[in-house]
Amino acid sequence: MTEVPQHAFDDAALVLESALSGDSDAVVGTFDAVVDRFGVVGAYDVAWCLAATMVGQVPPGGAWTLDFPGIDDARYDKRWVARFVSAYMNGDISTGEALFGAAIADGQLPDCLLALAGSTVATLRHRAA
Repeated sequence: MTEVPQHAFDDAALVLESALSGDSDAVVGTFDAVVDRFGVVGAYDVAWCLAATMVGQVPPGGAWTLDFPGIDDARYDKRWVARFVSAYMNGDISTGEALFGAAIADGQLPDCLLALAGSTVATLRHRAA
């Protein structure tokens, strides 16, 4: 959907490894290290990789809509994950960036990224079952 540098894939793998083992401190630590090295853009790239992992192969063409009953009543981080993944599905980079910026402005980005990692792991486990 968008070109991301190899280090983003490597960092996303580290995030998933930590999330799979249930180590939320390591997930946050990996994102912090990414921000230290590459800034917020680096964290965005890792989040985009996590969305790609969660979604898997996207069929070409068409617009995807978000079907999440009760989304307006969900916690901030859960709403953010659903909307960020929807932006990924539609290749809507500007919406993904806007969501990222809003989470930063609202002081919610760490929780959102942790929720994204957790949702990705839950999806991978569901697929494996």
